[in-house]
Amino acid sequence: MAKLTIPSEEYQVGGHAACPGCGAALAMRYLLKGLGPQAVVVIPACCWAVIPGAMPGTCLRVSTVFSSFESTAAMASGLKAGLRQTGRGDVPVVGFAGDGGTADIGIQALSGAAERNEDFLYVCYDNEAYMNTGIQRSGSTPAFSWTTTTPHGLEKHTPKKDLPMILDAHHIPYIATLNPSFPEDFVAKATKAARFKGTRYLHVLADCPTGWKHDPSQMVEVGRLATLSHYWPLYEIDQGRLKITWSPSNPIPVEKYLRSQGRFKNVTPEEIAQIQQTVDERWHALQERASRDQKSPERIEVQSETPASSVPHSVHPVSETVIVHPNEPFPSR
Repeated sequence: MAKLTIPSEEYQVGGHAACPGCGAALAMRYLLKGLGPQAVVVIPACCWAVIPGAMPGTCLRVSTVFSSFESTAAMASGLKAGLRQTGRGDVPVVGFAGDGGTADIGIQALSGAAERNEDFLYVCYDNEAYMNTGIQRSGSTPAFSWTTTTPHGLEKHTPKKDLPMILDAHHIPYIATLNPSFPEDFVAKATKAARFKGTRYLHVLADCPTGWKHDPSQMVEVGRLATLSHYWPLYEIDQGRLKITWSPSNPIPVEKYLRSQGRFKNVTPEEIAQIQQTVDERWHALQERASRDQKSPERIEVQSETPASSVPHSVHPVSETVIVHPNEPFPSR
């Protein structure tokens, strides 16, 4: 039997109502492996308001609170304050919202909470459109992608919002990008985020086969292509210092990632070249900052109120850049 490299405990069980191949469902599963059973999860109007199933049933073995579309961060802030007042400040509070509820409708509450450095973890599962209401474009929809409100001939021509860097401008303790196709990196970052005090932000690629127009069985492979092409780079910003946590030794052209999905079937060669240029420029900027930040003095990590006993221990730390070839499996450590 293969040795497990992520915790075996499950806090999301069978019976969820997600579509086949839903990346957001896998994201929640890995997130809870990193956080453990004591977490309280705030969920706004989004796919995950439906995924747990009809009341009184639920697929989650953690406490959940449902909020309005725009108030995830505000409710998480209030819950944490209430728990602290009742002597339970060690209970981790998590906001878990889609890109529409983060980049657009909920950004004001998130920005305010981050400016105050409220003590909770915010997770955006980014499927790059309003998938729960009919695949409409959001502020996180990439350029030239099909949605029901950006059909062929009326595509979006502006890039998606760079939410991790928007949160970085708020000077919060910890930010990271995650991809469910790389589970060890994912769980390690979730566990690490739980150890900080203050506002923490995780930005997760959440493949939606229904909206991205590909076979559900290809969800993990499409996610791998996103990172292998540098479209979805994996990095963390720990106390202001950026570090790339996973880097392919032989990056693939972004066209291979785009052609794996029907939402990009009408992109022209000129548009592909434009996307490739944007991806390359962003990757080079991340490399330059990572090199610069790693030369700066070490900062002291701010520990959270979460006791060590409540955080899973069978997780590998995010400690070094892992380099593999595109056809190699993610290595065990």
